[in-house]
Amino acid sequence: MAKIINKTNIRKIKRKTPKAFIHVQASFNNTIVTVTDVQGQVISSSSAGACGFKGAKKNTPFAAQTAAENAIRFLVDQGLKQAEVMISGPGRGRDTALRAIRNSGIILSLVRDVTPLPHNGCRRPKTRRV
Repeated sequence: MAKIINKTNIRKIKRKTPKAFIHVQASFNNTIVTVTDVQGQVISSSSAGACGFKGAKKNTPFAAQTAAENAIRFLVDQGLKQAEVMISGPGRGRDTALRAIRNSGIILSLVRDVTPLPHNGCRRPKTRRV
């Protein structure tokens, strides 16, 4: 006989997080917004692709705004008051995502650009001999 497993015990734990970190990764193809708590555990995340945008529409500023609103809407209801924003990447949606976060009513204590920049770059290729 097969065992019947009761899955009613598994529930989402609702935690109150007064402070969080919002990571915005804006690439040329997509914009990903991830919200973590102080320990670094992911609370919620969203992307332009997850919001229903496909193809070239994923890298638009409107798609980035929608992704930021979807990631934060769940947390504002839980009582998120203060956040720090880390923005990385050269994409078109970085400013619009930050504007959407500001308009959500969360107090921003820090906005930091953490885009990695090369100090000296890669090694140049060997010179061609003809």
